[in-house]
Amino acid sequence: MTFEGFSQGDSLLHRTDTRVKLVCALALTLVIALCHSFATAAGGLVLGLVLLGLARLPLRQVLWRLLVVNSFIGLLWLSLPLTYPGDPLTLGPLHLSRQGLVLVSLITLKTNGIIVLFISLLATSTVAELGHGLGQLRVPGKLCLLLLFSYRYIFVISQEYQRLLRAARLRCFEPGTNLHTYRTYGHLFGMTLVKSWNRAQRVTQAMMLRGFRGRFYTLEDRILNRRDLIFLASMTTMVICLGILEGIR
Repeated sequence: MTFEGFSQGDSLLHRTDTRVKLVCALALTLVIALCHSFATAAGGLVLGLVLLGLARLPLRQVLWRLLVVNSFIGLLWLSLPLTYPGDPLTLGPLHLSRQGLVLVSLITLKTNGIIVLFISLLATSTVAELGHGLGQLRVPGKLCLLLLFSYRYIFVISQEYQRLLRAARLRCFEPGTNLHTYRTYGHLFGMTLVKSWNRAQRVTQAMMLRGFRGRFYTLEDRILNRRDLIFLASMTTMVICLGILEGIR
């Protein structure tokens, strides 16, 4: 499926149990998100880059995703140094805030570290594996089903909308800044919701006829092997090291 290109591979992280990767991603994200020192944030980013190398993911696609994220961070670089209170720092005609520059630099490190960790640990599993892994970690079943169904049918809804949009264009619809355009788009969104509701009803009935009782059963229950335990112990050690690094800042 779309957006699951990174899940295809045979690297160490692709073979690691999804539950282990979920726990490690959560722990590392919490440490990096709550840190206040550059050393901890930089350590998290370096760890993410190491895991990215172990995952052996296509570098161009990873850089593209990082570019999308950093385009939003660029807005912070344009605003925080100019508006955040702090010691003035003059660069030609610009009067910047030293504390603002420090803050936006820390945000940049933390954001990139978390994104790289998520790509390395979570993108190497399919959405179905993530959903089942969350269920095995005792996350409420309804939340797991919501994740699985949302990912499965968001593309169906998109296809329905594109079909309605093509039908409108075949009838010579040309968008503009007028009441007819706004009314047409309103009808398009409304019909998309109606068709989504009808499809959801049909899917529900079809699943109930096949004996669905609110839970997906896997064909095999994976047991943690030695490699998974070693990886979990290594990541636990890294979490502790980052915590110690934050404590002695």
